[in-house]
Amino acid sequence: MTTLAPPPAPVHEEGLRHRAEPASDGGLASRAERLFTGAPEDPRWSRPALWAILALATALYAWNLTSITGNTFYNAAVYSGTKSWKAFFFGALDAGSFITVDKPPFALWVMGLSARAFGYGTWQLMLPMVAVGTGSVALVHRLVKRDFGPVAATLSALVLALTPITVAITRDTNPDPVLVFLMLLGAAALLKAVRTGRLMPLVWSGVAIGFAFNTKMMQAYVVLPAFFLVYLWAANASLGERIRNLAAGTVALIVSSAWWMVVVDLIPASSRPYIGGSTDNTVWDLVIGYNGFGRVFGASSSVGSQGNGASFGGEAGLYRMFNAIMGGQISWLIPFAAIALVAGLVLRGRAPRTDARRAALMLWGGWFVLHYLTFALAEGTFHPYYVTAMAPGIAALAGAGGVMLYGAFRERAAAKWSWVLPTAIAVSAGWAAVLLQRVSGSGTLYTVAAAVVAVAGAASVTGLLVARFTKRQRLMGVAALAAVVALLAGPAAYSASAAASGTNGTNPTAGPGTGGGMGGGQRPGDTGAAPGTGSGEAPGGSSDGQRTGGPSSSSSGSSTNGASSTESGSTESGSTESSGSSSGTAEAGSTESDASGTGSGGGTGGETQVSSAMITYLKKNQDGATWLVAVATDQTASSIILESGEPVISMGGWSGSDDAMTLAKLKSLVKTGKLHYIVISDSGRGSATSEISTWVKANGTAVTDYSGLYRLDASDVD
Repeated sequence: MTTLAPPPAPVHEEGLRHRAEPASDGGLASRAERLFTGAPEDPRWSRPALWAILALATALYAWNLTSITGNTFYNAAVYSGTKSWKAFFFGALDAGSFITVDKPPFALWVMGLSARAFGYGTWQLMLPMVAVGTGSVALVHRLVKRDFGPVAATLSALVLALTPITVAITRDTNPDPVLVFLMLLGAAALLKAVRTGRLMPLVWSGVAIGFAFNTKMMQAYVVLPAFFLVYLWAANASLGERIRNLAAGTVALIVSSAWWMVVVDLIPASSRPYIGGSTDNTVWDLVIGYNGFGRVFGASSSVGSQGNGASFGGEAGLYRMFNAIMGGQISWLIPFAAIALVAGLVLRGRAPRTDARRAALMLWGGWFVLHYLTFALAEGTFHPYYVTAMAPGIAALAGAGGVMLYGAFRERAAAKWSWVLPTAIAVSAGWAAVLLQRVSGSGTLYTVAAAVVAVAGAASVTGLLVARFTKRQRLMGVAALAAVVALLAGPAAYSASAAASGTNGTNPTAGPGTGGGMGGGQRPGDTGAAPGTGSGEAPGGSSDGQRTGGPSSSSSGSSTNGASSTESGSTESGSTESSGSSSGTAEAGSTESDASGTGSGGGTGGETQVSSAMITYLKKNQDGATWLVAVATDQTASSIILESGEPVISMGGWSGSDDAMTLAKLKSLVKTGKLHYIVISDSGRGSATSEISTWVKANGTAVTDYSGLYRLDASDVD
């Protein structure tokens, strides 16, 4: 019998020293050892460096965990899901399942399972977010290492870990970290399908993107053109096999994307919550409009109308990623990544069709370019934290492209390659200096970072050029290390700032505020801590006694609570009812206003911030109703849910414009005893607002101690 010897271990192009240990025998002990020390063919420093980067990422994402408030909108939905499996499945804002949040529920499921397993609280909701954030760093390292080696992988992982907006959003309960992780799983499966030509990895890639779709809908599809092109061009299979496999993978993508939408839309509207953000109470409308083309073209009939929300990240245009709001969040390495992408494709220009490195460059380049164009040109609602989805592409190109440029700089005799790497470093370091100059005076941290960028950047470019023409290899390596320091000093400063201070749960950003409009995260000096217990019973589960994002009467104008301007409530009609509370009079109608008339949540003004005294009164007089109270928007409803632990109806969804509540539905809820209290808004939002307001004022009983609050009973219904 002939025995074939195993192929020799691959040698990475970096020419670094590797361990001489024999290949693993596959035993459990050997696998455990490789987990911590890496494969025998890897450099000795490779796996410890990865662990160090993962520890850094975890520290940035989880530092001072109790200061993380999160997005109260999603927090309330997670809490409601812990009280009702129906609310859990639909992603309802309230445990009574009146209305859903404006996103599909997969990220809520992830956080909800953690909360069901460990109890509801800050660390329970943040645990999966920190896990997927760190997991994304590990995935980028693994994917880049396979094609470009450990140096490129280490640099890519470090860049992703230190991307400021990624740090900010991972310290939050928005769904974006889950979205990015699932998209990277899809990329991993796709690259495997390209290398092997097999069908199943492509199917699993489609499944992963399908789950990403059920996290944030159409945003998950931004990478699909790159996925299809890379597989069709570079997969190790015949053209016919590639087409057939793509067809099968597309079916998997459609099924995994559409199953929840189809199930929900097939359920009668009377048996499920209203689909928040939709115009016709269907998930399909949410996909196409509010969370689809409305975000790009500003064509949604809800808050995605043209220009509405654009000020979160500045005006639409190719320069958006570099403006005063967005520049410090994501743009630090965009110049370097763009140069590295073009140069890398040129370097692999004569490679075979199935060349793995070129396929990887096409994937990461497509990932970067498609996201850049989508976010830069989007005319609908746009938040800075969306661009965390672009970060893996930039990180991979910076690491992989940087190593390729360094190799070409060191080994190629052509004069043009003597200037590409120094030029890329000089341009990116210069841009970093501009970004840091914008925030000069914001603190010592940024002053030090600016000095590091200037010194290390100049040393790197000078050292590279001197080493190139004097053939001093060691100087070349030192200059390359200086380049890493120069290019990452700025992002590191912003990331450290994001980790050290609380973040705006609704619109998180990193670093000091530089932009106008409605962008910007919580600034230094804001604690970002979950408010105190207040008078309502807080949703439990937090080991430190804090609620995750639960409001108190003293926090009703804070940046974490969404729209916070005062809403007038009329008591001119109907009989009056006293609360009978000795403390109620002092706090009657307690509201605090945001002078701008808008909160950080992006909804329009006119929403009452309900006081803790009112919540205490409502709980005392709930009288067995399913819902504690009905209010105009999600922002106020979520705050009351977290304060009281009781279901609350949001009649108008996120912006107040959803037609979730009709007069007929309100009468039915009152007649059956499921709802007794409603807060009336005179802002005019929603087609039924005026009709409902008129009827309630004519038939309800105004609670004199709380402006805008009315009591309704079955006897009040016609």
